[in-house]
Amino acid sequence: MENYDEMLGKFLDAMALKRTGSKDTQDAYRRDLSRFLSWLQAESITSLNDVTTADIAAYLSLLRKGKIGGKPLSNASYDRNLSALKSFYRYACRSLGIMNNPVARFHGAKIGRHLPEYLSFDQMEAVLDTFDLTDPVGVRNRAMIEVMYACGLRVSECATLKIEDLHFEQNCLIVLGKESKERMVPFYPRCRQLLEHYMQIDRPTIMKQQKEHGIVFVNQKGKPISTRAIQQIVEKAGEDAGIGIHLHPHMIRHSFATHLINNGADLRVVQELLGHENLSTTQIYTHVDEAHLRKVVEMAHPYAGKNKDKK
Repeated sequence: MENYDEMLGKFLDAMALKRTGSKDTQDAYRRDLSRFLSWLQAESITSLNDVTTADIAAYLSLLRKGKIGGKPLSNASYDRNLSALKSFYRYACRSLGIMNNPVARFHGAKIGRHLPEYLSFDQMEAVLDTFDLTDPVGVRNRAMIEVMYACGLRVSECATLKIEDLHFEQNCLIVLGKESKERMVPFYPRCRQLLEHYMQIDRPTIMKQQKEHGIVFVNQKGKPISTRAIQQIVEKAGEDAGIGIHLHPHMIRHSFATHLINNGADLRVVQELLGHENLSTTQIYTHVDEAHLRKVVEMAHPYAGKNKDKK
């Protein structure tokens, strides 16, 4: 019987060594593949060489219907699971002596490219105004969301931001993004003032009982804050602001990019600020801008919505 845990560990170590995915991607692959390997054990399949295409089809069908994992998969989640299986089997065939690749012929779901959800400027201001700035935790929460909006940070980038990466003299910070790529992102004066207040007054108050570790945003015990905690803070801020939609951290990043594009920022500049490797990834925000323009025309033009077939 093959040691599936050991094989998975070797694959994840190789993935981390080659930096072929972000920390979030690695964590997702670990979850997806652990679930698959547990299913193999439950089915008494003791070797990857014994897995057939029929087994893979059965597993993916159960997974997609929610009979494994507890809820049906979206197209995006299905594709990620399939991508994890394909990567794992390629590695196993190349490095672990596995001769059989039953996943090779499977194809991902066709995913329509959805426009990203984002907040209007007024909604963003309403979210930022929900925090009590007389409370150190309130200042921390406001500073986290302000920095994500000012700099377009991913939630993982916000959680791992280091004190040494804050450059108040230049009004900018250094972000360590996907695949350990650094980028410089400027922030506006209000963000600087809030960050300085947090770093000089509120963070030391929260950190009283904790040894310095160099991470900017900390939980109430002074330890580095988790991405999940940031997600919960953002969700609650959306509820408190009464914006009527489920707010998540990536929506703040979308809002940053959309507001820049809508106000005339060059697409390549936005690409650099977001840390996108390919311009095509950033171009989705031009589609958002086009959608905004169409909406404005539909609302404002005297002939919008009228029957244009009239003679």
